Amino acid sequence: MSAPADGATRTVTRAEVEDLLFLEAELLDTWELDTWLTLYTEDSHYVVPATDTHDGDPSTDLVLIDDNRLRMTLRVERLNSRKAHREYPHSNLRHLVGNVRVGAAEGPSDDPEFPVRANFIVWRARNGKDVSFVGSYEYRLVERDGQLRIRSKRVMLDMTSLRPANDVAIIL
Repeated sequence: MSAPADGATRTVTRAEVEDLLFLEAELLDTWELDTWLTLYTEDSHYVVPATDTHDGDPSTDLVLIDDNRLRMTLRVERLNSRKAHREYPHSNLRHLVGNVRVGAAEGPSDDPEFPVRANFIVWRARNGKDVSFVGSYEYRLVERDGQLRIRSKRVMLDMTSLRPANDVAIIL
């Protein structure tokens, strides 16, 4: 992340953004969920809309997941425990992220947000069953303590049905 001396809007490079997204994918694949949570701001939001309403608003539409930071923390605690029967033992995962696009900074110049879009495939293997989740991500990134952090993540599934997966028990 670079901060221009003349007070102009900050910029981020695609390489910086890709490093963050690839780190997030690695942490999810290796089930380092406590460390994954540190990539998010304290006011973060994680949303997975229903497969038929990608632009659904969690306050008025049915969504699969609508987590603020507290709910994200509780999700991590549950997935790390043996009480998460759907994920104990843990699934084998591979998060593949591509087609990363970084938009221009938005918001106040002293705290800009960077909109990011990316495509993904998440492969999950558990109990002899392989399932793939396919879709796109929309992120809002900010700088905190000199590091890029995730303020929000929206996961739009391109699947017409969750039937092959049965559920979304993992973090996409």
